[in-house]
Amino acid sequence: MISSATFKPSPRRFLWLKQIIAIIALVNLLLVFFDLSYIPWRDFYLHNFPEITQFYDPIKGIEPHRDTEYFLKKVDELEVLVEQKNLQSPEVETALAELRLLSNQIIEDNPFAIANKSGLLEYIKNQIRDRIVKNSAHEAFNHFWNSAYFSQVGWESEIGFFNTSIRPLIETNYYRHININSKFVDNFWKLDLPFIILFAIDYLVRTFSISRRDPNLTWLEAMLRRWYDLFLILPFSRWLRVIPVLIRLNQSELIDLKPFKAQINRDFVTNFAQEMTEVVGVRMIDGMQNSINRGDVANWVFNPESRRPYIDINNTNEIRAIASRLIYLSVYDVLPKVQLEAEALLQYIIKNTLNQSPVFRQLQNIPGVNKLPNQLTENLAKDISQTSYKTLKTVIEDPEMAELVSQLTTNFMKSLEEELQKKHNLQEIENLLIDMLEEIKINYIKDIELEGVEKTLDESSQLRQIIQQ
Repeated sequence: MISSATFKPSPRRFLWLKQIIAIIALVNLLLVFFDLSYIPWRDFYLHNFPEITQFYDPIKGIEPHRDTEYFLKKVDELEVLVEQKNLQSPEVETALAELRLLSNQIIEDNPFAIANKSGLLEYIKNQIRDRIVKNSAHEAFNHFWNSAYFSQVGWESEIGFFNTSIRPLIETNYYRHININSKFVDNFWKLDLPFIILFAIDYLVRTFSISRRDPNLTWLEAMLRRWYDLFLILPFSRWLRVIPVLIRLNQSELIDLKPFKAQINRDFVTNFAQEMTEVVGVRMIDGMQNSINRGDVANWVFNPESRRPYIDINNTNEIRAIASRLIYLSVYDVLPKVQLEAEALLQYIIKNTLNQSPVFRQLQNIPGVNKLPNQLTENLAKDISQTSYKTLKTVIEDPEMAELVSQLTTNFMKSLEEELQKKHNLQEIENLLIDMLEEIKINYIKDIELEGVEKTLDESSQLRQIIQQ
């Protein structure tokens, strides 16, 4: 049987292909951002890069507004007539009269509304009112498009004012088509469709590769392993493609996001770890206090039958077996190795105790007897050590003595349990436990508030660096 590891590719296998797909995804993301910014920035593109608007206006369903375009066309015709004729000619008067009519129609009909540029119309009206010094925009336009006004102020200066201050504003107006769903026409999907098809194929190939490496995964689970790639396929909320694009650029080693990832993780932990730690700690302590208040702890200790069944896999009391083994090792293996040190300690204790006796101190001053205290303490310490060791061995080896010790322990525990079950003793112990837990809770929160989680994060970061070395 072939292991699934056989199909596991090297981390750098097909890296060049991953980089190409990542670059294509980046180009698509830039195109998405351009599309999202096109309407708000169209005026900028129109005045600085008119070729872009000529190409992209049809994609967004934009065309010049007929009313404002016709108005500017009539202004151009007026300029030609003034050059060919003069301001007082009948043809110029007719053209000026039509411009007065068109200006008033623009004010009334507001052709800027569909492009959401009503504010621009108000600005144009203010410009004309300030120029003519009139309160009414209608009167200001009527006065502006008048041969007498041009003759008085000067044709060149006023038509120059219009062409530099008013015309560029009017040129930014447009008409945008609306589809049957009462929404603006937007054909960006035609540009986006080839990218979506490419990303969909790539997503399916990656899903197949994941499912092949791990046969235990269902097709859906394999797809969810790269859930973020779905944003590249969705035809809406396209700005979310920034997530898979950044991930792909990082995975293809075109950029390194590890410092940003580490900082984001740190900020997230810093913001939430303190609150989470406080909540978890307080909830745990509160749960223990509630259990004590309800008597659950006492019931669990004194009523073994109320406990949930415990599964025993080897018919052995592991705690008792471990304790017996530790005692055996201590008596037969450890104590013989430290017997000399134990005798020295006992000798020191006995000697200090005897030195406190006046009789013992006087004996040390008698010639011929002064060495007796030291011999006495050495022999006494040795006898106590050996006797204690023999007693421990006897306790372990003598079945009768072991039985007596077991009976003593059992009776002691039984008597202690009976005393603890008395209401006043149990109540006192429970109150003390609750108070102790409350103090722990208060000091726990206090320590977190004082120290925060920055210290813990720094220690964690240092440990990771040590592990990576």
